Amino acid sequence: MRKRLPFLFLIVFLVFAAGCAVAPGAPTAAPPTEEVPMAIELTSPAFQHGQPIPRRHTCDGEDVSPALSWRNIPPGTKSLALIMDDPDAPRGTWSHWVIFNIPPEVTGLPELRAGATAGVGLDGKNSWGRRGYGGPCPPQGTHRYFFRLYALDTFLRLQAGAVREEVLKAMEGHVLAQGELMGTYSRR
Repeated sequence: MRKRLPFLFLIVFLVFAAGCAVAPGAPTAAPPTEEVPMAIELTSPAFQHGQPIPRRHTCDGEDVSPALSWRNIPPGTKSLALIMDDPDAPRGTWSHWVIFNIPPEVTGLPELRAGATAGVGLDGKNSWGRRGYGGPCPPQGTHRYFFRLYALDTFLRLQAGAVREEVLKAMEGHVLAQGELMGTYSRR
């Protein structure tokens, strides 16, 4: 009987842990997981996908956003949302830029100074609690920075200043297509 006791505790723990899982439909901090095509081509003249982001676009430089352009927005798109984040941050995903309700006829964004609003759509708050762009500024190591553009079949019923998690939750079930540009940065 004593040999089976640790095994019994393990089974009880696993059953308990399974019951603590996140309920379906609960808000998450991850990008939408629904199957949507990566049909949008998202590019920047500043860097190529998977390459280092120039210092100019970081906290070590001028902290201006890289210019972005996109194409292949699907028919039926009512608005676009752009989220830039760092999944390698020590305390979980760090949001650097959140913009939503961008009109679908907009095909890109120019360089913007840190904290400057885009002038199109509504600016959300980044993880610093500010609206507008905040450039890469990793505490150590090389981090990945994902710029994701989402084509939505609706306008999001959110106020300016909404945070990433609120935007992701409001987007659920409304993503028609998406595009992604990833750059890296490490401080010297």
